[in-house]
Amino acid sequence: MSSVYDEFTELPVSLIEEVKELSRGLNESEKKKVLKKVREEYLKAKIQPGESIGIITAESFGEPGTQMILRVFHFAGVAEMSLSLGLARLIELFDARKTPSTPLTTIYLKHGYKTDLDKVKLIAATIKETKLKDITDEFSFNLTQFRIEIALNKKEMRELKITENHVVNTLKEAFSELDVKYDDILKIKPKEKESLSILYKLKEKLKDATIKGVKGVSQVTPVRRESDYIIYCTTDNLKKIFEVEGVDVNNTITNNPFVVADLLGIEAARQIIINEAQEVIKNQGLDIDIRHIMFLADVMTNTGVIKGITRTGITSEKESVLARASFETPIKHMVNASLVGEQDTLNSVIENVMLNQPVPLGTGLPDLVAKMKDDAVKGKK
Repeated sequence: MSSVYDEFTELPVSLIEEVKELSRGLNESEKKKVLKKVREEYLKAKIQPGESIGIITAESFGEPGTQMILRVFHFAGVAEMSLSLGLARLIELFDARKTPSTPLTTIYLKHGYKTDLDKVKLIAATIKETKLKDITDEFSFNLTQFRIEIALNKKEMRELKITENHVVNTLKEAFSELDVKYDDILKIKPKEKESLSILYKLKEKLKDATIKGVKGVSQVTPVRRESDYIIYCTTDNLKKIFEVEGVDVNNTITNNPFVVADLLGIEAARQIIINEAQEVIKNQGLDIDIRHIMFLADVMTNTGVIKGITRTGITSEKESVLARASFETPIKHMVNASLVGEQDTLNSVIENVMLNQPVPLGTGLPDLVAKMKDDAVKGKK
């Protein structure tokens, strides 16, 4: 049985599926109207053969980029929690730097958790890194027994749902060379007796021992959005966040594309690059067509790994020797090409510009072929 969708074969399958999803409840004629409008917009969005899309994308980013300023977004009520925006963040994204200057994870919660503030606070407390010093009233030395004695703060432990057994087991796991016991107070003793300075260093080390939560997460901020709560936290350790009970792993996301690529695949990382770039541009009050952002994200991820727009990233993979040499370190590229007898077929823009030849774009793309009749050729002679 034929469907209204069968007429629109020029539309990609993904667009057809999206229209099917959005046009539920419409009759056949209404669906046809929607599809005609989608086809019209799709054909308008297509690029003409021979269009210099790389140059247009570079110009589309370059001009607004000069107007960008360094901006930092501070989360309300949390002085230490901020997010880099503006040109610095855009450079970070397109250079494909593995660690963002301000990592951020946006945590969405499952049904039954996202509307209950007490449960949200408990999840936030579970995620935030709790060090031994955070649940301790006093550290002291017992020199006769050559050990460190720690008075734990029971009230703080109750609020964070931490038991004495959990503290003992965590410390034993982290410090196998120590003898850890709990008897009203926490008693920690090195298995081999050493100098007093070693005991003092051990005390400082124990203060920063992680007892609960995700290591490195110093700030966790629950925020209400309409009727639900979400949690912002200063980390890109998505794997550990996914392990926390109540976290919606289908929606929770970080601003580090490399972490997303490892856990969710390259397509998800591509989408993060697009989303992050769009967010930066929108916050600056600028307007860049999303197709330019998508094009850059595609170029960075089409090999299955994230590569920056740098001399060691996508530029190093260019087929043309002259194109690679034109970017940075020309002598190195020329010498390496000479050693292996590399050929340059002059298929792109920059190498033809360097040799003062027409570029293979626009009217320079097609070759002119003329068929001449034999008698016409003879008569001309």
